Amino acid sequence: MRGNQDFQGAMFSYISLEERVPATHPLRKLRAVVDALLATMNREFDAVYARRGRPSVPPEMLLKALLLQILFSIRSERQLVEAIEYNLLYRWFVGLNIEDKVWDHSTFSANRERLFNEDLARAFFERVKHTADWAKLTSDEHFSVDGTLIEAWASHKSFKRRDDDSASPPGRNPEVDFKGQERCNDTHASTTDADARLFKKSQGDKSRLCHMGHILMENRNGLIVDVEITHASGTAEREAALAMLKRRDNKNKRATVGADKGYDSKAFIKGCRKLKVTPHVAAKDKHSAVDARITRHEGYKTSQKVRKRIE
Repeated sequence: MRGNQDFQGAMFSYISLEERVPATHPLRKLRAVVDALLATMNREFDAVYARRGRPSVPPEMLLKALLLQILFSIRSERQLVEAIEYNLLYRWFVGLNIEDKVWDHSTFSANRERLFNEDLARAFFERVKHTADWAKLTSDEHFSVDGTLIEAWASHKSFKRRDDDSASPPGRNPEVDFKGQERCNDTHASTTDADARLFKKSQGDKSRLCHMGHILMENRNGLIVDVEITHASGTAEREAALAMLKRRDNKNKRATVGADKGYDSKAFIKGCRKLKVTPHVAAKDKHSAVDARITRHEGYKTSQKVRKRIE
């Protein structure tokens, strides 16, 4: 027999969010790990908050909300807050009950310098890495490095001359004609994101406003052991790679690093050798800085195969 729709809003609910989330859901294990790591950061959180005043949104909730944004590719903080409002799984993960009110999206902007800075992010990252080290899931001998473009949340229309004081054309999305104009990072800057740079990674690619992210991976289990965010430039990948290799554990121990052809330069090869790291870099077809001292070893071929995991 066909059932009829007879929806009536209930005044009371006796089902908890804990019962709504399946026992086998992957976020359960992740939340347990994240809560344990954030519990060790009380000293760092206390240092950035005043002892008196109105209680703030718990920093643990804000950080877990941003983790959801990364995991589920939510485009903006406004959309993130909207999703937490109606998504029971997200509410459970950040620690809100069904009847709790979600904070305004401007809370992220108000806490950006206090919470969402490199110091606290690296402190959390280091705790994750130490957990992996304790479980013997990382190695300190063989690494791979790579960089990628992170597209800025800014349009080409915001990329204006630095000395241009003229007001923007009226309208929410005004027409701007910059064809035929010579635009470069030395003379122009984005009014929306001042740290964004106009850059393209290859000849056939289009120029875009972006940042550059870099990661260092250990080859045994393919885990990321270091990260770096820089301005987008032609030398940023090599400079960030050397900075991450310099921060590695056991600096006095010999190591190797695999990389693609973008790292094939004399400066990078020389920098790696100063850090006691053998550069297993893919050689260019012409004018390569990679010589037979590097390519003759069997480990070079292995590094070239394993480094593709970093993609």
